[in-house]
Amino acid sequence: MVNELLIQLQSFDTPPTSVRIQGALVDLVNRWLPPDRRYRKPVAAPANILVIGATNRAGDLDAALLRPGRFDRTITVDLPSRAGRREILDYYLARKAHSYELDDPAVRDTLAATTYGYSPVMLEHLLDESLVWALRRGAHHLNWDDIQKAKMTNELGLPQPVTYAERERETIATHESGHATVAWLVTPTRKLEVLSIIKRNSALGLLAHSEPEERWTHTRTEIEALIRIAMGGMVAEELFFGETSSGVGGDLQAATEAAAQMVGSFGMAGSLISLDAMKAGNVNIVAKVLGDETCRERVDSILNDARDEVRAILAERAYLVEALRDALLEHEELIGTDISDVLEQAQADWDSQVLDLRDELAIETGVVTPAPSA
Repeated sequence: MVNELLIQLQSFDTPPTSVRIQGALVDLVNRWLPPDRRYRKPVAAPANILVIGATNRAGDLDAALLRPGRFDRTITVDLPSRAGRREILDYYLARKAHSYELDDPAVRDTLAATTYGYSPVMLEHLLDESLVWALRRGAHHLNWDDIQKAKMTNELGLPQPVTYAERERETIATHESGHATVAWLVTPTRKLEVLSIIKRNSALGLLAHSEPEERWTHTRTEIEALIRIAMGGMVAEELFFGETSSGVGGDLQAATEAAAQMVGSFGMAGSLISLDAMKAGNVNIVAKVLGDETCRERVDSILNDARDEVRAILAERAYLVEALRDALLEHEELIGTDISDVLEQAQADWDSQVLDLRDELAIETGVVTPAPSA
């Protein structure tokens, strides 16, 4: 196939049959004529053809196709940026029945931000799936909740109708509430999108969160914050049940990968040596870092420090985890501002209780005299 393609590419410079026949006849006649009376051979007009190819597997192309004179210029068409996704969403939403809330520019900006990595066809499919969710609830237009459910369906699969044991259900709710509470406390600008204890594929529960703006780089502080968020579930289980479950496996994997990149790739853990510079076949950075004793100790130190910090945070704010856990046990799924509303209300109630307790202690000790009621 490659050889035939190369032949066809070169055929554009080959004169057509009619021109070649005329040229042969002219050569034949010119053989009998003196040099000053010979005819000029016909010249074919340039083909003036630009050949464009498209592929999503550029790494598999034959090198012969890419040499100068053939496909010698490569133009990368990447996934759309946040602004591009916003324009694509505007285009498709204009053609689909939707609620008035989705006409709010801020809501559309949020949707564009949370669909990082989506291609145009994936955005169209997301809205189509949202309409399916709207029909399931008997509505004739999609809304924000439908989009969030469609997004989880696309990324994690459909909800699975499983029944948790009561203790296991409480453990999962506590675990996910620990993640959300730490995210809310250590990264206040981060958007909490979905908090769920509904099983999807291998995920028993989940917290979906995103950056307020599209980012291409992260600072050490931001990566450490993500590690703390990953530790939130495990620490919450320890605080409320005295031990952890097997559900912390995925969190520790994510935290270890982030810490390994800090040590071996980003120069954020004391050494500026990049283990990525080692050409060790297909061995990934985590294996390289954990294979070195000193680097392994640094990763372990990062993870332990993050766990200790999260333990101190949640021990002081356990009431936030409890409030979020109870809301999850009641509703099974919280979306968007529902998560922050529960946390903000729990914090307000706690602050009110603390003030009331201080007033009572002050009255009992005679430090202050309560003002007469109106």
